[in-house]
Amino acid sequence: MDAFWAAPPVIRTLTALTVVQSALMYSGLVSFYWALFVPSLIFSWRPQIFRLVTPFLLTGPRLSFIFDLILMYRYGSAAERSMAPGEFFIYLLFVAFSIMLTAGGYLGQPILLSPLIMAFVYTFSQTNRGTKTRFWVIDIPVVLLPYAMIVVGMVMNGWEHVLSDLTGIVAAHTYDFLTRIYPTFGGGRNFIPVPRFVERYFTDHDPNSGYRPYGTASRAPRPAEPSSASGSSWSSWTSSSSWNGRGAGRRLG
Repeated sequence: MDAFWAAPPVIRTLTALTVVQSALMYSGLVSFYWALFVPSLIFSWRPQIFRLVTPFLLTGPRLSFIFDLILMYRYGSAAERSMAPGEFFIYLLFVAFSIMLTAGGYLGQPILLSPLIMAFVYTFSQTNRGTKTRFWVIDIPVVLLPYAMIVVGMVMNGWEHVLSDLTGIVAAHTYDFLTRIYPTFGGGRNFIPVPRFVERYFTDHDPNSGYRPYGTASRAPRPAEPSSASGSSWSSWTSSSSWNGRGAGRRLG
């Protein structure tokens, strides 16, 4: 429980909701019907607004229940800690909306947790550039981790699963481009700023969250976490370690 409460607030809440909904549905207490993304029911005369959320809160069956939660918790926590207070909440809304349009609306996928996790993995890989991670039994640059998972997913689950996961990468990259790459290298503005009331709320309720000066476009990389996780969606074992960390300089004499 200490590890759970030590997690940032948004991913902690998201993980808890996923545990509850998935457990209720796989136990047979609640029908899977209520978790599916069905646009015609969302925009019906009696709109089922909950379907904007529930498709992101259902894991895979059996061992995937554990592995999906581990991946969500680990990479989501790392992504949230790399952002300013409240930014991960805005990031989550943007990425989830993009996935609904692409994986849900265009590809017709009823469950959207897998591309959301892939978005977290992509963001983790970008904020930890310059480090390496262990994928199965080999060390690879962390920026290649999402694509290594995509390859394994293609072998195990086919192209339909791969296309769905790719929408998560596209959504996360689009957010990164609009908030960091274009403002930093293109001289433009941040198109998705964090509203002041959101920033203030998360600053007040999560004083230990990672902080990055508000208004800057750069995102300082954090060292990768030493823990490891296994995902059924990609059947991968990954653990991260920094290869280029330096200690604080000290003056002699």
